[in-house]
Amino acid sequence: MTNLAANLVTTASEHGDRPAVRLDDHVLTYADLLAGAAAVAGMLKERGLNPGDRVGLVLPNVPAFPILFYGSLLAGATVVPMNPLLKAREVEYYLTDSGMSLVFGWDGGGDAVTEAAKTVGIDSVVVGAMGPSSEQLTGSPLTDAVERADDDTAVILYTSGTTGQPKGAELTHHNLDSNARTTVDTLIEITPDDVIMGCLPLFHVFGLTCGLNASVATGSCLTLIPRFDAGKALEVVGRDRVTVFEGVPTMYAGMLHHDAAADADVSSLRTCISGGSAMPVEIMKSFEDRFGCVILEGYGLSETSPVASFNQPGRDRKPGSIGFEVRGCEMKVVDDDGNEVGVDEPGEIAIRGENVMKGYWGRPEATAESIPDGWFRTGDVATKDADGFYTIVDRKKDLIIRGGYNVYPREIEEALYEHPAVAEAAVIGIKHTELGEEVGAAVAFKAGEKADPDELRAFVKERVAAYKYPRHVWVVDELPKGPTGKILRREVQAPEGTGS
Repeated sequence: MTNLAANLVTTASEHGDRPAVRLDDHVLTYADLLAGAAAVAGMLKERGLNPGDRVGLVLPNVPAFPILFYGSLLAGATVVPMNPLLKAREVEYYLTDSGMSLVFGWDGGGDAVTEAAKTVGIDSVVVGAMGPSSEQLTGSPLTDAVERADDDTAVILYTSGTTGQPKGAELTHHNLDSNARTTVDTLIEITPDDVIMGCLPLFHVFGLTCGLNASVATGSCLTLIPRFDAGKALEVVGRDRVTVFEGVPTMYAGMLHHDAAADADVSSLRTCISGGSAMPVEIMKSFEDRFGCVILEGYGLSETSPVASFNQPGRDRKPGSIGFEVRGCEMKVVDDDGNEVGVDEPGEIAIRGENVMKGYWGRPEATAESIPDGWFRTGDVATKDADGFYTIVDRKKDLIIRGGYNVYPREIEEALYEHPAVAEAAVIGIKHTELGEEVGAAVAFKAGEKADPDELRAFVKERVAAYKYPRHVWVVDELPKGPTGKILRREVQAPEGTGS
């Protein structure tokens, strides 16, 4: 029996005076973090929360996030992290689908959380960047973690393919604990003396596992940036003597090309890790040359906690590849029938191991489809060479990754369809030199109707998070379709000169 929050209890007993979380001049020691989490757990118990009840977190990278995250886990809750850029309309879906009991927002995030909670009919608590106030913390602190089974769900992370509504990947206490420990022991080799850059969103599995959970498991310090800014990141690396930088390729490109790069003090850096999308080899080489550190590229998904493969320290690297399987994980490349393909032949990546999710929340059919034979089908096409290194070729899914953030075409199309003039819409990713991909939308109008592309862009912008709305909108007479009338996104072409 275990509870992921037990790691905090143990670390606080061993390293209570060490800094756990930092946001500029604000520092929480491990004793402070445990005390804050225990107070939150007591508040939740006072409110009648039962083990397994879902608690939502809609916060950026501020100290309140780890306080609420571990406080909820201490009380035995299942945590549902959400992007603080979501609008009320989007938050409502997550609250309803997960059957949430309570949701936390922050006082710098507007009214989306309170509006959504009111619509759904549950309580919301809005906290400051440093956590709940003393007036909000009713009940006695709960310092002992509520006992949970290894396969009990600790976190539900919402993800999606290209059709239907987002699905909640259920990650268990064992999934997250084992993946964090694999990261700590074999990949980044973290010690209590390390300082980890926390600019990856903690509501995303990459930042949650490799940043927050990894640092708490080892007693290292996580220094936070609420929203990534390349200049600020360079400043924090020098100020806090950051030793481990974790980011997506656009972050590395931003820092490399920033005006302050030439004079930045990055001498403390020893290891950088990259994931989320393919790292351009030229960016990797230039960053390593300029800043004198090593970038290790890896691969994973929300459904795999996330780390599945990695270019691992002390072994040969292949720039452009995603390395090979990590401890506790098996991978193979298969054809459509699940048969393993030959060396250097493209196929779909299939994964099994202690990092693979329990399933999709409330969706047994989707779970069975994605894990038909004990192997999770990723939807990503790759090759495996004779040395065992995997290289991503393409995505079977039409997921758009814009600056490290996932954008699901169906969600944006649904917003476009709400416009009274729109008959058909197809959203696609357009190559972008800095962001990786930009969001584009082809639109066909109803007979006798019309609208300006700028109007449509603004219309969607009001309905989805800022990183999701299409920067490029163009009008077509009709969209390409298959024999059944299904719109074929892969045949939609952006106008010439649209990309950058």
